[in-house]
Amino acid sequence: MDARLSAQPASRQKTVVIADDSVVVRGLFARWLGEVGNVRVVAVAGDGETALAHAGRFKPDVMVVDLDMPGIEGAGTMPQILRESPRTSILLAATLNERNTRLALECMTKGAMDLVSKPDSRRGMTVSLDFRSEFLMKFSSVAQSPPRLGALPQEVDVGWPQPGRPTLSPLVSVVPRYLVIGASTGGPRAVAKVLFDIGDGLGELTTLVVQHMPPLFTASFADQIANQIGIPAREPYDGERLNRGTVYIAPGGRHLGIDRRLGHIVASVSDGPPVHFCRPAVDVLFADAARHLGAAAMGLVLTGMGSDGTDGAATLRQAGAAVIAQDEASSTIWGMPGSVVRAQQASTVLALDEIGAAVRSLVGGSAAR
Repeated sequence: MDARLSAQPASRQKTVVIADDSVVVRGLFARWLGEVGNVRVVAVAGDGETALAHAGRFKPDVMVVDLDMPGIEGAGTMPQILRESPRTSILLAATLNERNTRLALECMTKGAMDLVSKPDSRRGMTVSLDFRSEFLMKFSSVAQSPPRLGALPQEVDVGWPQPGRPTLSPLVSVVPRYLVIGASTGGPRAVAKVLFDIGDGLGELTTLVVQHMPPLFTASFADQIANQIGIPAREPYDGERLNRGTVYIAPGGRHLGIDRRLGHIVASVSDGPPVHFCRPAVDVLFADAARHLGAAAMGLVLTGMGSDGTDGAATLRQAGAAVIAQDEASSTIWGMPGSVVRAQQASTVLALDEIGAAVRSLVGGSAAR
């Protein structure tokens, strides 16, 4: 049982719709949520059409949506559900393969908040305690956070800076040439939004991203970034020389850091132990950036669950680098950025819509198109 859910009073009981074409899976999810004690499953659906109808009728707090269900038409379903019930938080459930990985990433840029990976066998679903724990943990996270809607904008205002908008110039002693980003729940959309808003300024930056994701996701995430933003994005290999104008995504299940070898700044990719239960870990990337780059780096801590990135932010600040934390109102989950703010390790706190444009103004460049 998740303490955050069980602590909720009866008057704040969460309503849930479970949409999955498997009777077994629907039954498992309903039973597990029933055991939490303050969650009420108001309806189940075995196809996309019924799921949309239930969204409009019940307007649940949370919908658990299977990606392999009849009538689910890719990422287009997420906006449809949210039009029927704008305040519903969506947790995806899928067996991970190449198709579902791409589809899930699309869905998370269109409104879905997180994904739980289903085992590829019925026995795995029914007996795996890890699967049950992951499902309840992620459900509790999305249930406590309102959805943050909206896909990437078609265009970005290029009139930056404007009066009243934040400027980062007072925060830095030198213009940073390395951007290190950490994100978790809600991160795929937030990272893509920030990079989109930085626009041509990315050509002046070497960008490294730790996004908490399983292995299959990160390569697809890099492809998605490259397609949406129009710049090279990929998983680096260990020892690869890091270049400006490229976004490097930490491989799922492996730490991404920075090293200096033969006089060059290179990627350090390793299978070291998890840090704060995370691999890749934001703290690893930030600590290496502080050690090898100092004030030439700038850190961004975006939406996510937990506290990964807080220790690394402190190390960056001690090395003279600035750290931006996403604000609570625009975060899907204000865990990671909130932890940085509470530890007083954020140089400034900005809304998601402000971060990319502020960085772009600092390093030069125009908005992405």
